[in-house]
Amino acid sequence: MAQPTQQAPVAQTLLESALDHGPGAEPLRRQLFQRLRQAIFDGRLVAGSTLPGSRALAEGLALSRNTVTAAYEQLVAEGYVVSDRQGTRVAALAQRPAGASTARHPAPAVPEVPAMAARLALIQPRAPRIGATPLALSPGMPALSQFPLAAWRRALDHAVLGGGPAALGYGDPLGELALRTAIARHLAVARGVRCAAEQVVITEGAQEALALCVRLLSNPGDVAWVEDPGYRGAKSALQAGDLRTVPLRVDAQGLVASESDWAARTPRLVYTSPSHQYPGGAVMSVARRLALIEQARRHGAWIIEDDYDSEFRHAGEPIGAMQGLVDGAPVLYVGTFSKTMFPSLRLGFVVLPAAVLDAVRVPLAEMLRGGQRHAQLAMAHFMDSGQFSRHLGRMRRLYRERQQALRAALAQHLALPHQTEGGHCGMHLLVRLPANCPDQAIAAAARSHGMAPSPLSGFAMRPQPQDNGLVLGYGNTPVELFEPLVQRLSLLAQAAMT
Repeated sequence: MAQPTQQAPVAQTLLESALDHGPGAEPLRRQLFQRLRQAIFDGRLVAGSTLPGSRALAEGLALSRNTVTAAYEQLVAEGYVVSDRQGTRVAALAQRPAGASTARHPAPAVPEVPAMAARLALIQPRAPRIGATPLALSPGMPALSQFPLAAWRRALDHAVLGGGPAALGYGDPLGELALRTAIARHLAVARGVRCAAEQVVITEGAQEALALCVRLLSNPGDVAWVEDPGYRGAKSALQAGDLRTVPLRVDAQGLVASESDWAARTPRLVYTSPSHQYPGGAVMSVARRLALIEQARRHGAWIIEDDYDSEFRHAGEPIGAMQGLVDGAPVLYVGTFSKTMFPSLRLGFVVLPAAVLDAVRVPLAEMLRGGQRHAQLAMAHFMDSGQFSRHLGRMRRLYRERQQALRAALAQHLALPHQTEGGHCGMHLLVRLPANCPDQAIAAAARSHGMAPSPLSGFAMRPQPQDNGLVLGYGNTPVELFEPLVQRLSLLAQAAMT
């Protein structure tokens, strides 16, 4: 006689609202399972209570016995109930929080968010992206409409056909040898980098290359220097590695590191972009490069050289990489194809010093997995076939023309005091503005007009009065648009003046 009294609450719970038999409804076995599971969660079916037999419950709910049996089997499979010769009983789940409501319709609990890593609060947000189409004047965005898609498609076809089924599996953790060899060959000729193919490690863009440098050569709490104002991605990579990030100012010759800085704030890592500082555009003098290398050697520091967009030199000969200045320089050279090819390719690389290669070879094999094999093989073919060099030549000419046009438009139509800097390399200009022209407000207003200049103050960890201005990209913007865009930007700047 005990069994019917135990079964009654179950039937009453399930019959509070009828199961949905209509077209498009979930299967009845699924609805029944969800009702019973929720009753267990709510505490209406307590641990140890016995559920009705499948035949009895099927009759009570006017369901087929197979439907009830299927729901019970799912409850057993997920651990909500246990079934043996004594019947089907509610399992003992984790203890419910003290004071939790056992009402028939409890208010939904708001989950408590766990504490996040403190380092995440240090990472600065980027400006929001609007839509899939790049906005005008966006820094760091290449001329995507000018990319040779037909040649790239042929390179991909060559990679797929040549790689065969084997290329669908994991590859060398350090990257495809064909691409590493092509990169080493190109860097030796174009950038003066001294390296063998085995020193090149392929990464998912420059950001992963920076993070890899941090993981390989530093420990939490170590000091890292960064340029200020400087590349936000580098700061994020260092902060994510729990390093004490120290901003050092940049002048017309690049990173300024004094003797007192080396003595009082000795770094483990030094991040710099000597061939074309971002966003200021400074080129580090050879005297300062040699001094930085010597001090790094003396203090046991490593230099991360980010070559950024220095492939696009518009005046004079290309600036050689710092990595190749002297033998055995403590320099990790970081590069990417995001600017020379296109951002979604997500291929970058880091050239490791020969002195550390043997020590990190085994850890790298465990930390990395050889992926993107077809993209890597296609990139290698693109370089070996001469398409990459031809594409760089076309883009240099295009960006030189656009840089000159933007300079002319700024000189003619930006009707407020300003100073234009950079432009000898890369795809952007820096326009410094008076202190009463708030760069953050101007940039925000510009986005609503289809423009995406970056405020200079957003690149600084410790903004100074002179860190007020706009970083204007010209890579993705046609020449004929510069005059109307600058005219609009001038009006927005005047409206924002305080």
